[in-house]
Amino acid sequence: MIDFLIVAAFVLYAVTVGFRARKKASKNLQEYFLAGRTISGWRAGISMAATQFAADTPLLITGLIATGGIFLLWRLWIYGIAFLMMGFILSAGWRRAGVLTDAELTEARYSGSGVLTLRVLKAVYYGTVINCVVMAMVLVAAMRIAEIFLPWHQWLPSGVYGIFMSVTTGLGLSLGGSVTGLDPSIATTNNLISILAIMSFTALYSTTGGLRSVVATDVMQFLLAMLGILIYAFIVARQIGGLGEIADRVVELYGEMAGGKMLSFAPTGGEVLLPFLVIIGLQWFFQMNSDGTGYLAQRSMACRTDRDARIAGVVFTWLQIFLRSLIWTVIGVGLLVIYPYTSGTVSGDQFAASREILFVTGINELLPPGIRGLMLTGMLAALASTIDTHLNWGASYWSNDIYQRLICHTWLRRKPKSFELVLAARLSNLLIIIIALTIMANLGSIQTAWYISLLFGAGMGSVLVLRWLWERINLYSELAAMVVSLAVAPILLITTDAEWVRLSLMAVISTFAAIAVTFFTPRTDSTVLMHFYQKVSPPGFWRKTAGLVGGNPGLPLYKLLRGIRSVCLTALSLFFLKVGIGKIMFHIPGESYLLPIVYIVIGLAIIPFWWRDLTSR
Repeated sequence: MIDFLIVAAFVLYAVTVGFRARKKASKNLQEYFLAGRTISGWRAGISMAATQFAADTPLLITGLIATGGIFLLWRLWIYGIAFLMMGFILSAGWRRAGVLTDAELTEARYSGSGVLTLRVLKAVYYGTVINCVVMAMVLVAAMRIAEIFLPWHQWLPSGVYGIFMSVTTGLGLSLGGSVTGLDPSIATTNNLISILAIMSFTALYSTTGGLRSVVATDVMQFLLAMLGILIYAFIVARQIGGLGEIADRVVELYGEMAGGKMLSFAPTGGEVLLPFLVIIGLQWFFQMNSDGTGYLAQRSMACRTDRDARIAGVVFTWLQIFLRSLIWTVIGVGLLVIYPYTSGTVSGDQFAASREILFVTGINELLPPGIRGLMLTGMLAALASTIDTHLNWGASYWSNDIYQRLICHTWLRRKPKSFELVLAARLSNLLIIIIALTIMANLGSIQTAWYISLLFGAGMGSVLVLRWLWERINLYSELAAMVVSLAVAPILLITTDAEWVRLSLMAVISTFAAIAVTFFTPRTDSTVLMHFYQKVSPPGFWRKTAGLVGGNPGLPLYKLLRGIRSVCLTALSLFFLKVGIGKIMFHIPGESYLLPIVYIVIGLAIIPFWWRDLTSR
């Protein structure tokens, strides 16, 4: 009963916030999707972190630690560089551009007859395909949580439950059932009811209040989720005998060599060094959100000042990569001790899925009532904060780029009314939900889906960043990168199992194609570039355009170098502190404490140098 009351209180809060923001959100698309550009930097940063929390991320981390040890988490930590690049170099540009979506930026940045086509393609690709795949991954995690905690067959009257059962059997659905040991038809029906309930609740407040309700609930969701995982980590550590005992127990259970590998923050074998370096060297840059494209850009655009947009990116990075990740790591490593496994079982999707679900199993078996309810509320909050953002973000493409720009302005040649656009935004949420649910029903482990999504996105990363930094990038550069990504990814998935080879080839082929096409296609019209430069003031290689508008030709490059300096200093501070504190928390028996202490001292000493750049106006 205590657990239920805690969850119910959160649901009531979220729905109330949504209806409270309804009047302002209904005015126009700027109010609905960007909250009137009134969001402070710290709230925008927390909102980003809440969305990235997701219900699937702690499960993914638990699986990664089991399959490759702590060092495999660099696959997630390395994104900190991209987040900092967005904060220090690109976030102000997103805000100044005055656009509602990243797809709309296409018409502000490029010229040519294919600009509208590219804008619509990106709206469909990012707003529907990529967006729904990410939502499906989150829903898979939600389904695994629901399998354990929501036994609808015990709660609902048999007549009501029978209706849902007939639907699942009639459609031939199969959603889970491997974790709880229930009959597959019962497990599928339970999961279907859970997903429909969660999606309905989230859609209710997010479609009603727009971004205002999303950000307001995100802040609460983040605080609840952080409190929940902090208590969870404490209980896991206490179960083992204290934080200082975790590393010793891992070595005791798995042996000195295997245990040391699990606890290492660097690859321990020479055969994995090259793949490791290639992946972390490429992954942060060659990914579909490398310049913030998506909901990160949306939060930057919603900030009230350029300074707030910069602060949002940096706050998000430290919350996501440093604070929360350390707590998750305690839980993930601790579960290796509480739920040990044998080396013979480490292979395939089934092993990854079985380890991922242990994050939820631990909540059910280790936490007492009340605390379990708090953690469940935190997981529900994490799930809701991701779904509400992706619904809101996806709807922005359909209402702004497809309905308003393509259907109304181009096909019907009329200007739609504000209430009409907001209605289109709310209705498009239903389409996104249906597609995401369809994809969810066909996903295996979260890890596998994540790896595949990374590959498809790797072809777009470089050109998305270069369009901000280099005036020569044109419409055809982006089209080439998108076409190559869609064409090459399936071939690589069939021809090689080595992920580092896939990412390397995709990055090289797509970047080469985009740059080659740039030099063999017409330049962007100088009038368009001049207008974009005057409005956005982008950093980088804009010497010619800066001169045309009467500005200092050397200023854009200076701004880029200054931004790179800030990114590098902040990243060094972040990673030195993270590794130093992490190596003390998971101290391998026999290793010296000197090096971790040196890392911590260096990380702290660097802070004043980037702090000035962060807080300057």
